[in-house]
Formats: sequence, C-alpha cells, structure tokens
Amino acid sequence: MYGSAMEKTLEYKGHVVFKKLTVPRFKRFSREFASNEACFAFFTQGEYQVRTATGVLTVNRDVGLLAKCVNYFYQTASGQVEQGRGEVIGVFLFPDIFQRLFSFDFSQSDYRVDYDLKQVELDQLLTHYRDSISILLDSPDLASPLMIETKLREFVLLMTQKVSAPSELDFLASMFKPNFAKFEEVIQHNLFSDLNIDELAALCHMSVSSFKRKFSDVYGQPPKKHITQLKIDKAISLLGESNSRVSDIVFQTGFESISTFNRAFKNHTGCSPSEYRQRHSH
Repeated sequence: MYGSAMEKTLEYKGHVVFKKLTVPRFKRFSREFASNEACFAFFTQGEYQVRTATGVLTVNRDVGLLAKCVNYFYQTASGQVEQGRGEVIGVFLFPDIFQRLFSFDFSQSDYRVDYDLKQVELDQLLTHYRDSISILLDSPDLASPLMIETKLREFVLLMTQKVSAPSELDFLASMFKPNFAKFEEVIQHNLFSDLNIDELAALCHMSVSSFKRKFSDVYGQPPKKHITQLKIDKAISLLGESNSRVSDIVFQTGFESISTFNRAFKNHTGCSPSEYRQRHSH
C-alpha cells in the first residue's frame, strides 16, 4: 500500500462493527480474518479486484462484497500498476453480538452456502443503507448504542432477503461456516498470478513454513522453483504461438515486472525473450 490509509470506526460491545477506510494509492493489500468474523464491504470510490483462493471477483460502487471468515486480497483492476484514492465502508459481523441481538443459537441451523465470498449487486435499499452508515461514521455523535443495534439488525434483514436465505438465523449461521478450498485448487487457480509465496500461504490459511513443506510434499519441488518453471514454460509457449508483446506476456504469466521476467527467462533458457522469439520464429 502507498501512503497511509485513513479510517473512521464505530464500536459496539467491544467490537468495531462499522468502518470507513480511505486508501490513497495501492497495488494490493490483504484482508486477513479472524475465525469468528465475517463482513460486508461497500465500495464508494474506485473499482477493485478481490483475489480469493480460487478466483478473482470485481467490485465497485454498484457491487459489494459479502465475505466469510477467510483470507483474501484487494488489488487494482487488471493491468493497472496502482490505483488512486479509494473508499470502502465495512460492516463487520461477530457471532456473539448477533446471537445476543436476535436471541439466536447458531447450532440450531444446518444451512450452508457454497461460497466464501460473494458479489452482491446493490439495490435501492442497500444503497440507502450504505449512505446511512457513512453518515453515522462521519457524525459519530448520532451513533447511539440503540442506533447501532438498529442498523446491525437492518443489515441482517436486508442481506437475508438479498441472498435468499431461508431465515435471519440461517443467513447468520452460514456466514460462520467457511468452505476452505483444497491446497491444490488454490495453487492451480493462482499459478499465473503475481502473488508471492507469503500471499499464497495466506490464501491457503497456512504459515509460510508450513506452506513450503506442504508444497514440496505435493509437487516435489520448492514453490518458487516449481512456479517459476511453469511460468517460463507458459511464456515460451506464448512467444512461439502468438505475436503478443513481451510486456503482455509478462502480465499473462504473472511476473511482477519486465526485468524480473527477463532475468528468470534468461536463467532458464540462456537467452532473452526477444532472442528466443527470433530463433524460433518460422
């Protein structure tokens, strides 16, 4: 992240339940959740991609993000090096608060959903809700405990209807039942991204050392060596089969810069990408 982010928060029963985060400029930043926290994010400025364990979702002013307690990354839209100022409003869900607010026992619900993160198109009700939370964050003197309770209840009612959950209890209970992706699935979906080893480990919900051990057990090589080789193999294929510019191939194979790509390519093939293309052009 570049520069420093500014944030405004509102607390309830010892938890931050609403937050407005203004980010100056960034390429990617992570959102790592505790095991007992879910959230909804409204994006009031800018367009972002959310890189998950098994894919990439696009969110903006018209599309919010409903997230269970899993790790993921916000990043700039494809091809952008960095993005200007952005603003996000978050609603945070904690089981102890909502069990008390609704007198719910989450163990009474067997309802599950097959997503850990979900794009949600904002309708008129959710847009008005977002604006009301923004006002409370800007004017915290208006945010009495009763007002915050009312807004938390309102959010659950709106989302239960929006995602077609059978009941408020089922919606809330499902948000605290993550579906962790299989290790190989996470690797396969992110092979040609520009994520580093620390970030891949976070998506797998593992420490870096555990991730490296698991990776070597599964693939027979350390992660950096294995992934770099697959990226170079793909680059060789693209250089031979297409007229794509080298800068485009760098992006398609997930290298973080042209210089990193050129260095890795020469280490593996003994020549630069341009030289390789010239030698193998028909």
